[in-house]
Amino acid sequence: MKKQIQTRRKPTVQMGETDHQRLNKLALAAADRFPKVSDGLLFELERARVVSDTSVPWNVVRMGSTVEYETGTGERRTLALVFPINADISEGKVSILTPIGIALIGLSVGQSIMWTGRDGRLHRLPVISVCQSVQGPQRLVNEAGAIPMSGFVQALERRSTLT
Repeated sequence: MKKQIQTRRKPTVQMGETDHQRLNKLALAAADRFPKVSDGLLFELERARVVSDTSVPWNVVRMGSTVEYETGTGERRTLALVFPINADISEGKVSILTPIGIALIGLSVGQSIMWTGRDGRLHRLPVISVCQSVQGPQRLVNEAGAIPMSGFVQALERRSTLT
């Protein structure tokens, strides 16, 4: 008898046009140095339903959102999803160029996704709440107009405690 392998479909994700364009540029800029991360983000961008920025519902995770989620142990955690230049784990600001950042983008409250952590284990990530930033758009590029990767490189070198 043939063994059936059950796969879970990923939940539908959506994002605004601006986030989609900016994240596409970021993923392409990261491709040479961080191909796995870039591929993961590009995959999410390809499957996202892109809508006008004003049509993104309030409960959808987008860049700058503060997200409350539940860990596999039932612990609730909160993070802000940011571009690499703004990332600071000590302040709860997690880069989109991390496994958890890629997993969260475009999800809405009540959805969950399976993602692989840096430990190689599969984790279920349910979104409990989303709060949108009132600070305005984040910086993607530095003053010279380049997409800086130094913050991302440092973040990869330090193992994140987010599992």
